[in-house]
Amino acid sequence: MPAKKIDIVTLHKMKGEGKPITMVTAYDTPTARLLDAAGVDTVLVGDSVGNVVLGYPDTLPVTMEQMLHHTRAVRRGLERALLIGDMPFMSYQADRAEAVRNAGRFLKEAGADAIKLEGGGPMVERVEAIVQAGIPVVGHLGLTPQSATLLGGYRVQGTDAASARRILDDALALQAAGAFLLVLECVPARLGELLSSRLDIPVIGIGAGSGCDGQVLVFHDLVGIEAGFKPKFVKRYTQAGAAMKLAVEQYCQEVRARAFPAPEHTFSIPEEEFQQLVKALPRE
Repeated sequence: MPAKKIDIVTLHKMKGEGKPITMVTAYDTPTARLLDAAGVDTVLVGDSVGNVVLGYPDTLPVTMEQMLHHTRAVRRGLERALLIGDMPFMSYQADRAEAVRNAGRFLKEAGADAIKLEGGGPMVERVEAIVQAGIPVVGHLGLTPQSATLLGGYRVQGTDAASARRILDDALALQAAGAFLLVLECVPARLGELLSSRLDIPVIGIGAGSGCDGQVLVFHDLVGIEAGFKPKFVKRYTQAGAAMKLAVEQYCQEVRARAFPAPEHTFSIPEEEFQQLVKALPRE
């Protein structure tokens, strides 16, 4: 019997029972199948696809069409995990109606179960409008990459009482607006634990300490495919990138030595048929 599909009720029940929630960010069907088989609870198709997969310097160039494309790919690989699509920069900030329309596209065109958007303050109204349209919303506070320039770069947030209080106030406002889950990025561990205890909705941390209701990491970071900069909050559970590079190097060596393909990798034609083919060829 297949495992039960994870839904919003399941996640809230897990928080109530003190069971940590797992989330992994992914961008394609094979990875989605792997995560589902491994028992991951929620899968986020993040706009981090921009710098992780598409080669952009940051997330800002990512478009709605690219996000829908990758969300559809992940949808095809999932049966159990709850799927969240990440709204890219300028798909919701400028206009309330546009925010609702774009959020709806994730569900209608890409099969997402919910959407995520960044920020509090003026974005709380966007969350309320999207929820009123019947679309489940995940909030995102702390370090919000789409507005990292305004935050002074990619740095820890909430390190003083005033900024920590703003994050707490925004979190409560997002919950009141109808968000069913909150991603909390790059804040002190004690703040992560405090928010998790004060909110009724689950708080998923990334660089926010073990006191959160769950954790999220990018798949490529988790398995060690990305060999570049590693944030402090990332733990590499294996070095898949090194193993993949070694495999490709061995492939290149065997091709150049004509060791691959070997007989077991090739197909045959009966000798009689081959000779008929040769005889039918024009003479040189």
